[in-house]
Amino acid sequence: MSVQPASPAADLPRGQAGGSPQHLLLTLLGDYWYGQRAPLPSAALVALLGEFAITEVSARAALSRLARRGLLELSRAGRRTSYALSARAAEVLTEGRGHILSFGTAQAAWTGHWTVAAFSVPEDDRSRRHALRTRLGWYGFAPLYDGLWVSPHGRVREVTGVLAELGIDRATVFIAELAEGGPVGGNPVKAWDLDALRSGYERLLSAYGPVRERWRSGQIGTAEALVARTALMDDWRTMPGLDPELPTELLPAQWPRARARELFVELYDGLAGLAEQRVVQVVAEYDPELAALVRSHTSRSRDL
Repeated sequence: MSVQPASPAADLPRGQAGGSPQHLLLTLLGDYWYGQRAPLPSAALVALLGEFAITEVSARAALSRLARRGLLELSRAGRRTSYALSARAAEVLTEGRGHILSFGTAQAAWTGHWTVAAFSVPEDDRSRRHALRTRLGWYGFAPLYDGLWVSPHGRVREVTGVLAELGIDRATVFIAELAEGGPVGGNPVKAWDLDALRSGYERLLSAYGPVRERWRSGQIGTAEALVARTALMDDWRTMPGLDPELPTELLPAQWPRARARELFVELYDGLAGLAEQRVVQVVAEYDPELAALVRSHTSRSRDL
């Protein structure tokens, strides 16, 4: 008997039922195939994406694109096509996993020091301007003004490394404190849109709060657990790119990040066993031996 996909809309708003097929597949592999390099049948991967109402055509297109990007490795044995995580993809998942799962944990008291990067890159050198801004954003910087980026964390080594790598000489890196009596509009925290950040956390709480209540009352089965848990991870993984874990001292009262993390941990960990059962069930239809290798992990297993 074939496995019937679950409805991805189960207690999730339309936009929360999952991201793009490529992102969903990487999320699934990171959550249930972490540390494994064995290839999985393409039919099994297509079936897993089918749990999220991804059509076969879209699923196979996602597999092809991930292979072209060097994140999946294609192999064939007779008529069977399989895909394995590439070494590069495994490295990316390992690096990203620790960052995502530790995001929002309790912080030490803020030192009050800012890392400030001031730079000048010619307008016609667009590729380096884009590369610099992208890399600074990855390290949690944001533009206070054009050419002046700030971070509330100690990031001197990271930013000087990026500047050296890109060959940008017209730049200065400071460790600074905000002087008293300056214009309120110039506070470095203004580099971030706190209203938008708050809305992002509140949307996550609103979307998954009902799922948590249904899980607590034992109303969620394996198929729905897989969909909800994967969508939750796909949403949570975007937050570190928006919020560089701004220190509590800089944030308004009753900031929702801690509540959002609490919900994430409870659901991600709580649904792990049920979701793993569903992945095992789907993969077993195509290869029972590989299904035995499926493993879920929790927020505590960051260094597997």
